[in-house]
Amino acid sequence: MLDKNYDAAAVEPRIYDAWDKAGAFKAGAGAAPGAKPFSIVIPPPNVTGSLHMGHALNNTLQDILVRFERMRGRDVLWQVGLDHAGIATQMVVERQMMERQEPGRRAIGRDKFVEKIWNWKAESGGTIIGQLKRLGASADWSRERFTMDDGLSRAVVKVFVALYEQGLIYKDKRLVNWDPALITAISDLEVVQVETKGHLWHLRYPIESRRFDPEDPSTFITVATTRPETMLGDTAVAVHPDDERWQHLVGKFAILPLVGRRIPIIADEYSDPEKGSGAVKITPAHDFNDFEVGKRHNLPMISVLDREANVTLAGNLEFLAGLPKGEALLALVDALEGLDRFTARASIVAMMEEGGYLAGIEDHAHVVPHGDRGGVPIEPYLTDQWYVDAHTLAQPAIASVREGRSVFYPKSWEKTYYEWMENIQPWCISRQLWWGHQIPAWYGPDGAFFVAASEEEARDKAYRHYKFGPEGGAPIAPNLERVVIGAFEADALDDANHVLEISLQRDEDVLDTWFSSALWPFSTLGWPDETAELDRYFPTNTLVTGFDIIFFWVARMMMMGLHFMKTEPFRDIYMHALVRDEKGAKMSKSKGNVIDPLSLIDQYGADALRFTLTAMAAQGRDIKLATNRVEGYRNFATKLWNAARFAEMNGAVHGAAFDPDAATGKLNRWIVTETTRTARAVTEALEAYRFNDAANALYRFVWNTFCDWYLELVKPVLMNEDADEAAKAETRAAIGWTLDRIVTLLHPFMPFITEELWGRTAPEGQARDRQLILTAWPALTFEDAAAADEINWLVDLISQVRSVRSEINVPPGAMVPLIIVGASAATKARLGTHDALIRRLARAAEVTIADAAPKGAVQTVVGEATIALPLAGVIDLDAERARLGKERDKASKEIGKIQAKLGNEQFVSRAPEEVIEEQRERLAEAEALVAKVDAALERLKG
Repeated sequence: MLDKNYDAAAVEPRIYDAWDKAGAFKAGAGAAPGAKPFSIVIPPPNVTGSLHMGHALNNTLQDILVRFERMRGRDVLWQVGLDHAGIATQMVVERQMMERQEPGRRAIGRDKFVEKIWNWKAESGGTIIGQLKRLGASADWSRERFTMDDGLSRAVVKVFVALYEQGLIYKDKRLVNWDPALITAISDLEVVQVETKGHLWHLRYPIESRRFDPEDPSTFITVATTRPETMLGDTAVAVHPDDERWQHLVGKFAILPLVGRRIPIIADEYSDPEKGSGAVKITPAHDFNDFEVGKRHNLPMISVLDREANVTLAGNLEFLAGLPKGEALLALVDALEGLDRFTARASIVAMMEEGGYLAGIEDHAHVVPHGDRGGVPIEPYLTDQWYVDAHTLAQPAIASVREGRSVFYPKSWEKTYYEWMENIQPWCISRQLWWGHQIPAWYGPDGAFFVAASEEEARDKAYRHYKFGPEGGAPIAPNLERVVIGAFEADALDDANHVLEISLQRDEDVLDTWFSSALWPFSTLGWPDETAELDRYFPTNTLVTGFDIIFFWVARMMMMGLHFMKTEPFRDIYMHALVRDEKGAKMSKSKGNVIDPLSLIDQYGADALRFTLTAMAAQGRDIKLATNRVEGYRNFATKLWNAARFAEMNGAVHGAAFDPDAATGKLNRWIVTETTRTARAVTEALEAYRFNDAANALYRFVWNTFCDWYLELVKPVLMNEDADEAAKAETRAAIGWTLDRIVTLLHPFMPFITEELWGRTAPEGQARDRQLILTAWPALTFEDAAAADEINWLVDLISQVRSVRSEINVPPGAMVPLIIVGASAATKARLGTHDALIRRLARAAEVTIADAAPKGAVQTVVGEATIALPLAGVIDLDAERARLGKERDKASKEIGKIQAKLGNEQFVSRAPEEVIEEQRERLAEAEALVAKVDAALERLKG
C-alpha cells in the first residue's frame, strides 16, 4: 500500500542509489544492439563551484534530454567533468594559505604551490558533482573528466603546438584586460561593468610655439578624461576631420603638460565633435580605442603603469624617450614614481591645477570595468601575450551555422553569434597564473623561443637553432661544434674550445581556461587517441548552455572542432535564458535575492524544482522564479501521488492487463485517446526543445484530464455496487494502464517520484522487469475521435457551467436548473447519456431542453447549444451587477495608472528593466480581469 504522504527527502537518495548501483547512467545502458548513439557534453562546472540556479536549469534540461533519448532506445552518453577554473582555484588556495598563515606561493615556489592545489582538489574540489546528483542528473559518472587530467592536458599541448606550427598561434604586444589585484590578463567574460559616480577632468594642453595662457583659448586645446593618471602616456590629441573648430591645428603639435612631450594633433573619426571640446587625448598603451587610433597613425605606445597599476617612470625608456632632461622631469618622476594609480591621479590633478592646466571638474556617472574576482577596476595593459588567430578559425564556424549544419534554438541567437564571429579579435590565451596548462614554450638567453610538446623536443629545436641558425637564416655561431642545453648534450664532440652552454627557461604563463574547454567535446572522448568512444559519440548531438558563453565557449568549440575533427562538434545548440527572481531582477548576492536550489530541494524535493524550471523554460524568455511556484509543483507531485493511492484503493490493475482496442467504455477510450495525444505532444515538443510546452502538456493532462476529470467521471462505475463487473474490470485496468503511461512520460521531468511509483505499483506479487529509467518511451497510436469528442464536450459543458456560477457568485451548494436551447440531435443524445453526471458535477437541479431561454437567465454557449441558468431568486442580480461594476471600475483605474507610467518616457528610460516588465504584467492582468468582468456583465444583461 502506498504511504499516505510522499516523502521526497527519504525517497530521492534511495532511488538515486538504486539507479547508480544498477549502472543505469552508463553509456549504452538499456540500449539494444545497433542502437543509434546520442551524446551530450556537460558545460563543465568549475571545480570550485557549487550549485546555483543557472546550473540547476542547465542540468535539468540536459537530464530531460538524456532520459528521454535513453527511454527511446538510443545509446546515450552524457559526458561529464569539471573545469580547473584557473583564477578561481588559485584564489581559493592562496586565500586558504593566508588564513593558515602559511608562506605565500612565491615563497614556496611553483611546484609546491601546484601540489597544494591538487591536494585541495582531492579534499574539497568538485563539491558540485554531489549536488548535481541530488538534482537527479543521470550522467555517466564513470567517465568523469577534468581539464587538468593527463589525457586532456596532452590534448591541450597537441593543439597548442599544432596551431603554432600552422601560424595560428603567435606572440604579440597588444592591450589586454589586466587585473592589478590578481596580476594577470583576464578575459572579457571575467570583466563586469560597474556603474560608478566619478569625475570628468577637463585639461588644457598648450599649443606648441604659443605662449600658454589659461585665459586665452587660442593657446591651448582642451581635452577631457576620467583617468588623469594616464595622461603621462599620451602620444597625441585627436580631433574629428570634419570639425572646423580644429582643422587649423591638424598637423601641429601640443605640449603634454607636466611631461613636456611634443605630441601631434591628428585628425581621426574616433573623436566625437558632439562631446566636450571635440578633442580627445590619445593614450595608446592605456585605452582600447586609443590603441586602434595609435596603430592607424603609427603613434608611440607608452605604458606608465606597472603590473600592479603603480606609476612607473624611472628607467621607463619609452616614457623618457625624447623628453627634455632637467630638474622638472626629475621632480615629476620623484613625485609620482611608485604611487598607486588613484593616489597618482590626485597628485596629477593638483599639479595640473597649480600649473593652470586644469580647466574644470564635473561629476560624471559612468561605467567602470572591474575584474569579477579581483574586485578592482581593470587596466588596459600593453604586454606581450600569446594569441590565437581567431579570425581564420572563425570562418568555417560561421559557414557551419549559415549553411545549417549547426542550428541555434532559439534561432534569434544566430544574430548574436554572427555579430561576434564576423568582428572577432585575436584571442589572448595566456594568463599570468601558476594553476593551469603551462604554455609549452621554452626560451633561450637571446629571447628565442621553442614551442614543443615536451622539454626534450624543445631542447632538440634549441640545439638546431643555435648550431645551425634559424630556419632560412645564417648560423648564429658557425664555429660551434658542440652545444650543451641544460643537462642535455645534443652533440658529443670533444673539442671543448667550441662549446656553447644554453639554459632553457619554460614560459611561466598558463593558458586561458577557455582554451582547454574549447576542446571538451572531443578531448573528453579520448582525443588525440583514436578511441572507440570518440568514433562512437563524436560529433555530439546537442549542446545545452547559457547565452552568456556563446562567444567564450560555444564559438570556440565550433572553431576547434572544425579545425581538428573536420566536423561540427554538435548539431543543435540550445541556449537557455537566465533564472531571475520573481520580479525579474537578476539574482545577485549584493541584492540579497539569490535563491539557493539546494534549499528548495530540501524543502520541496528535486522533482518540484526540476518541473518548475522546465515548465517556465520558454525559448528566449527569462525565468522569473518564485518559491511559491516550486511549492505549486510540489503540490502537483502530491496530486499524482494521491491519484495513484486512489487508484490502488479502487483496485487499479497495472502491467499489460489492458488492451485499448478491446475497450468498450467511452470514458476509457477517451482517456487512452488523450494519453496518446499527450504522448505525441510531449515527444514533438522535446524534439523541438520546447521544454515548457512538453511540461505544460503533461501538467494539463495529469492534473486536469486524468485526476480532475477521468477519476471523477469513473467514480460511479467503480463505486456503484450494481455496476457491471466487466465495466469495473475494464476501468480498473484502464486506470492502471494510464498511470503507467503517465509516470513513463513524466519520468524525464520528475524522475524520483515516477520511479518510486513505478516500483510501488507493480502487478500484485510481481516486480517490474526493469527500472523506469530504462523502460521504453510510450509508442501510442490508439485514438477514438468520436469518444474523445463526446467526453471533451461533456467536460466543456460542466466547466462552462461551473465558470458562470463562479463569475457571478452563485452559492456552491445552490442547485440551479440547466435549460438547453438550440441543441442538435447529437447533443440531445449526449445529454441523455450523461444526464446523471451533468446533474452531479454541474450542481444542476435538472437538465431540460427548450426552444428559448427563460427571462432573467444567465447564458453561455457550448458548441452549437446555448446553456441557460435561471438565477432569479438564487442570487440578487442587481447587487451582483453593482459588485461587478465596482470591480470593473477599480481595474480600469489601475489600467489607466499603469498606461500613464508606461507612456512616460522618463519612467521607461530610467526604471530598471524588471520594474518595467512588472508594470506590463500588471497591465495585462488588469486588462484580462476587465475582459472577464465584461463577459459576466454581458451575461447579466437579460
